[in-house]
Amino acid sequence: MEPPGAPLLTDRRRADRRTDLRVGDLTLPELRRMLVTTTLFVIVLALFMWMVRTVIIAAIIGIVMAVFLRPLYLVMLRALRRPALAALLTLAIVIIPILAALAYSYAEISSVVSYLQENHASVVTRIDGSVKELLPWMGTDHATERISAWVRRATDYGASIPEAVQEAIASFAVATTIFLFTAFYMFTDRETIVAYVRAKIPRRYGELSMALESNVSGVLHGTIYSTLFTQTLKSVLILVLNLAFGVPLAAVLALASFIIGFFPIVGSWSIYVPVAAWLLIFRSSPTSALLMIIIGFAVNTLFISMYLRPKIAADRSRVLNFYWMLVGLVTGVYTFGLSGILLGPVLIGLLKAVIDTVTARADWRFVDPDDVETVPAGAAG
Repeated sequence: MEPPGAPLLTDRRRADRRTDLRVGDLTLPELRRMLVTTTLFVIVLALFMWMVRTVIIAAIIGIVMAVFLRPLYLVMLRALRRPALAALLTLAIVIIPILAALAYSYAEISSVVSYLQENHASVVTRIDGSVKELLPWMGTDHATERISAWVRRATDYGASIPEAVQEAIASFAVATTIFLFTAFYMFTDRETIVAYVRAKIPRRYGELSMALESNVSGVLHGTIYSTLFTQTLKSVLILVLNLAFGVPLAAVLALASFIIGFFPIVGSWSIYVPVAAWLLIFRSSPTSALLMIIIGFAVNTLFISMYLRPKIAADRSRVLNFYWMLVGLVTGVYTFGLSGILLGPVLIGLLKAVIDTVTARADWRFVDPDDVETVPAGAAG
């Protein structure tokens, strides 16, 4: 019989107390059940990860975008009073401009490819003449043939874009579906999802789970904010330079710079270097070409990608310092590809959370006053 004043233990507290049992206290059926359950869980988890391997990044992006767009969703919700409609309008505000920009870029690139196909000989002649004029010391016996082969390869590559787009439609459609539905349910059922996840975490790991949640949310916030901000800066700079020097397809090249520039170090240079070559060959303007190279390399590649992006990400995250954020951004991209922009800093943030929790003096388990049984007066001594 429980003493008067002793707190009644809930089912959850009793379950927590059972987890304090030693391995030697387990019976053979319980141990066998644990082994079977663990094995089955590992198999199912491995199959699930293999099944969603191609769309897991889309799901992560959907969660992150839902978190960042939540203030806009709340404004829509207060105005419309309908969660589903507010979520759909929030997603439409973001997606429709992106689709319009992609359609415009596709149309412009197709027109350039058509021009190269129709004027292949004149383009080769122009490039050959410019090379002989600007670089007379280079051997030009077979220069025309090499230039013709380069132009032909560029034309063939551009002509293959529609076919590549058609082949990617299936995977793109699946990833887009996962992204949209993930973001939608994160908008409409966020409280339910958060409550469910937290209810599944034992209280003894509360400190660790809070550290992981805090670090991941901070790193994601800093990384995504800094990436979008710096990519916008670089694209605006490319657009301004293109307009100043009279480069055609200025907006398309700026959009391409925004996408390609997600990769640190080897990013937007693949835009401003060809543009500089075009200025040198077709405009016979070495000054403009040199300015394009110097400004692009010094500002976009060195300052923005290597300093400003990790600096802003570190300041915004309040988790990692500049050095570790730079390591996460650079090594993450080279290890995981485009998704490494998020995965690299997140992994370092998770590692920091584990180290901070393990090396902390406090116990992992939160102290709950209800867990401490009251001692009747006079019982001590």
